[in-house]
Amino acid sequence: MNIKVVGIAASILLASTSAYAQSSTVTGAVGGAATGAIVGGPVGAAVGGIVGGVAGSVIDPPPPKVVTYVQQAPAPTTRVVVKEKVVVGQPLPETVVVTPIPDDPKYAYAIVNDQRVIVEPSSRKVIQVIQ
Repeated sequence: MNIKVVGIAASILLASTSAYAQSSTVTGAVGGAATGAIVGGPVGAAVGGIVGGVAGSVIDPPPPKVVTYVQQAPAPTTRVVVKEKVVVGQPLPETVVVTPIPDDPKYAYAIVNDQRVIVEPSSRKVIQVIQ
């Protein structure tokens, strides 16, 4: 009976922690460690901290002004096509030219396979695909 109660409590805590973990790596690591400690003691705390930290390292979505800029940016005259699927969290191929956002250097964009994408310039990871 006590194991079920602890399991349910850990599940609830984990679910709520996951939602907040996306705001920062620190929050994710702390929440994951707390949940892990409830479920598995010290070892669970260590594993939970790592898992929560990874979940919390998600890049924040770009501000609306960046999205608007990318939506209104003129398309290049040459169409860029790649075989790989454009996926959020994955880097664009090196052959794709990314253009920095003038007012916000934390972001850049590209138009690939007729999709406008916002990327993190240094890693080239796709942050958002504009629909």
